[in-house]
Amino acid sequence: MSINVISGKLPTHYTLPSGDKIPSVALGVWRADPGEVGEAVKTALKTGYRHIDGAWIYGNEAEVGQAIKDSGIPRKDIWLTSKLWNSFHAPQDVEAALNESLTKLGTDYLDLYLIHWPVAFKNNGKKNDVDFDLTENTYATWQKLEEMVDKGKVRNIGLSNFNIRRIQKLASNPLKVKPAVNQVELSYWNPQPELLQWAKDNDLLLEAYSPLGSQEKVKESLNIPEVKAIAKELGITPAQVYISWHIQRGTVVLPKSVHPSRVQENFQVTVLPDDAFQRIEKIAASHEPHRSVNPKWGVDIWN
Repeated sequence: MSINVISGKLPTHYTLPSGDKIPSVALGVWRADPGEVGEAVKTALKTGYRHIDGAWIYGNEAEVGQAIKDSGIPRKDIWLTSKLWNSFHAPQDVEAALNESLTKLGTDYLDLYLIHWPVAFKNNGKKNDVDFDLTENTYATWQKLEEMVDKGKVRNIGLSNFNIRRIQKLASNPLKVKPAVNQVELSYWNPQPELLQWAKDNDLLLEAYSPLGSQEKVKESLNIPEVKAIAKELGITPAQVYISWHIQRGTVVLPKSVHPSRVQENFQVTVLPDDAFQRIEKIAASHEPHRSVNPKWGVDIWN
């Protein structure tokens, strides 16, 4: 059965261990260029989005922050996520990196702060110089994030691109704050059913980035015959089928667009009939999984 339908509707929020409620649909601002991202954020907020997912490495936090300010929507009504970049995993670097994001975003706290990748770079000016010990042992970085929660600079902390082994290794330490989410690539091309089931079994919420298959695969995604047929049956678009499917799987979904019509389209979700949901699950699992995002930094990230 499809997993996440309550009283005939898809959830608008999920409740995290802190008790905070995270909106189930976010505007992702990865690859949103300067001069475009601010308008996309304004369109999203006007449409009804209350969740903006960004990161320091995207290089657009100042424009995102200005757009939020210009929207007139109170900061407390917007869920704001950023991410700690690989270069700042050393405990002495974490708070300064966070402070930079807070300053650019024009806020004194984040709703969610994630370790962006399970890869630590030495902060020595050399590009992608991997610190293998800190990469394999995330606990020192995590303890510093816990301090940021204690200081009130972050309300929830979590992970991104972590596999089960790496999550279990971190969780084998005495954590004061458990990871609230794990943001990973989830799409028709890379549905990751094992990770999804494990996360559910361990009360860890997944967030789906590149939910349409990233910009390299989105055109192909929207032309899958079975998905087009379901969209036609339901009177919605293929993109809306996928985004609804992600929420119905029990994940937060992070569609990204800077086109106003698509930003609006992506916010309209609907319950998929169970047979349609199961058809998508089946066809998504029927091919070899393909990652659209797979950086090569000299670390086997997925091991």
